[in-house]
Amino acid sequence: MSGNRKNRTTLLTKEEAHAGRKWFVLDAQGKILGRFAAEVVKILRGKHKTTFTAHVDAGDGVIVIHADKIEVTGAKEAQKIYRHYTGSMGGMREIPYRVMRERNPEELIRRAVAGMMPKSRLAKAQLKKLRIFKGEQHQMEAQQPQTVAI
Repeated sequence: MSGNRKNRTTLLTKEEAHAGRKWFVLDAQGKILGRFAAEVVKILRGKHKTTFTAHVDAGDGVIVIHADKIEVTGAKEAQKIYRHYTGSMGGMREIPYRVMRERNPEELIRRAVAGMMPKSRLAKAQLKKLRIFKGEQHQMEAQQPQTVAI
């Protein structure tokens, strides 16, 4: 079986993955939070490429614009609560979805994407390639991003 080399799987190296990295602009206006976050995760991890290798950071960078115009379905707008713990006794803080959307809409998308990523050092490195902006303007022109419609 060693003579059958054309059917072998070739793994991507870190250098090859870094050389092929691109940046994409995704518009969150009118999109559903969970479905949109799933597409962002797919791009960040590199699963949209045929050269996907699980242990290599082969994903691309993602720039999200219009984060303040993301939507949720059903009664989540009234019922969804974001929790964090300050570290002190009685320090559990709860922030409703509507308040979080007004104060910090970038955090909504960041939390949704981070929750869908694997819990590993590689995933933390991949999350650093996620840039989220409230409006239409972003400062990432130097990366020559491509606009993608999802």
